[in-house]
Amino acid sequence: MSIVDRDAEVPPGAVVVVVDVIRAFTTAAVAFERGATDIVCVPSVEAGRAFRRAHPDRLLAGETSGLRPADFDFGNSPAEMATARLDGRGLIQATTNGTRGLARHRNPAALLAVSAANVGATARWITRRHPGTRYAIVCTGSTAEDRACATYLSALLHGADPSRADLVAGIVAGAAEHARSYARKPASGRVDLSGDLPYCCDVDRSGLALVGAVGADHVTLTPVPA
Repeated sequence: MSIVDRDAEVPPGAVVVVVDVIRAFTTAAVAFERGATDIVCVPSVEAGRAFRRAHPDRLLAGETSGLRPADFDFGNSPAEMATARLDGRGLIQATTNGTRGLARHRNPAALLAVSAANVGATARWITRRHPGTRYAIVCTGSTAEDRACATYLSALLHGADPSRADLVAGIVAGAAEHARSYARKPASGRVDLSGDLPYCCDVDRSGLALVGAVGADHVTLTPVPA
């Protein structure tokens, strides 16, 4: 097994890598740069609110249809997260694709979240800690950027030297797909990705693998040097 879509059934015991480039796991990578201690990923905004009621010290980040809910501290935006002061704070993240896809996998050998920002670190972490273990790279979105990142990661895991230019081109193409989709919505429902795209295209800006610990109804990501 190699690259699969979000709804694919992944057998227990595989290394599972969940991809969301625009924007969940790029945002997560930036949050760790800004000092977040960990990120609790939940499958819905309702679950995020419930988790914060139980843990009011945590900050809440995420989106519904791409937009930040009014009661959330942050949206699903790496550009926004890049100015946040997060030293020593834990986050909760709830997104349409990335965190929902991450929470589906209950019995992996290892569970990781990846974007272009940490794709190289993710490959190194897997190669060093789980050599020879079967893996599944899960594309949580249907647009070009996740497939491009998954293809790049798979090539790294096979010992190849993939083209960064091809990866960036795939991300740009995916952003254009998102833009065309948003253009069909009323002005109040549109999302401007122009500020986030440079972060999404910044291949290997992070040297951290985002490793997930599976909880009862969530996955907690922690940053691990590769």
